[in-house]
Amino acid sequence: MIEIDGAQGEGGGQILRTSLTLSVCLGVPVRIKNIRAGRKKPGLLRQHLACLRAAKAISHAEVSGEQLGASEITFAPGKVRPGKYHFPIGSAGSTSLVFQTVLLPLLLADGASELCFEGGTHNASAPSFDFIAQAYLPLLARMGAGIELALDNHGFYPAGGGSWRARVQPVSQLSKLELTERGEIVDCEAVATFAHIPAHVAQRELAQVRNKCDWQPDRLYQKRVKSQGPGNLLSLRLQFEKVTEVFESVGELGLSAERVAQRGISQMQGYLNSGVPVGVYLADQLLLPMALGAGGRFRTLNPSQHFLTNIQVIRNITGTEIQIMEFDDNDWEVVVDCN
Repeated sequence: MIEIDGAQGEGGGQILRTSLTLSVCLGVPVRIKNIRAGRKKPGLLRQHLACLRAAKAISHAEVSGEQLGASEITFAPGKVRPGKYHFPIGSAGSTSLVFQTVLLPLLLADGASELCFEGGTHNASAPSFDFIAQAYLPLLARMGAGIELALDNHGFYPAGGGSWRARVQPVSQLSKLELTERGEIVDCEAVATFAHIPAHVAQRELAQVRNKCDWQPDRLYQKRVKSQGPGNLLSLRLQFEKVTEVFESVGELGLSAERVAQRGISQMQGYLNSGVPVGVYLADQLLLPMALGAGGRFRTLNPSQHFLTNIQVIRNITGTEIQIMEFDDNDWEVVVDCN
């Protein structure tokens, strides 16, 4: 049994999720202590418990510590069983993070799976459904994965109530990913999604994008959606020849539409100025499929503490060599060597 310290690095929930994914994929039991020790409310919250239960369900694992607030768990997986699964979080917690926990084990299983998720779909501290669909999955497809998504209902914090489905086709091995340049820009768009709030909020967000980025009106979209509660998210999508990046800013009570838009714009401009193909959040998500596949390399921005912690957990469990090298200010190359 491999021991993982949840207090290492940034001390968040990603340590738990990465450990569970690798445990199930490799059939290796793990003990995780000091779970989320770096957070104001340490231990398992509802969405982390949902990740644990999802990993348990697909692998028929033996688990101890399966309760809210637990600071230590043991997890001993069995064989992954593809099939039909329903994963309700029971709160507005991120469904995308539950999806990411079970995706790779089911992708590398011996049959197709159909998944249904309920909870938050567009959260402030997690990749949204749109980010997963538009930025992450196209790169997995390049590595050989076959995954289809369908969004049924949006779910914003704090009401939740979102739901979506995924169909995962198995692949024997994920191929190597080489992503060191973007290529030419192909398309761009800004989408202001909102529910149960005035339409002028979305209009003002898009006006800020047009004024600051000089994007044409036909690339600006406002989308009113059905949701259990109020919510708003501005999504900026940049499609290049070799990669698509998505920058998101979630609306908050007391934060003006202009400031919401500017947060997303600033992230996007930092990415554009760097010249690298992979943004901060996408870089984090590429590590696991590359480590479980044939490796590869990509260029990205300055590594975050979250990213560096994820690398350390992957090294601890798999022994995979992951190197990061600085080429220039805000230009780093990441090499995942699976040989």
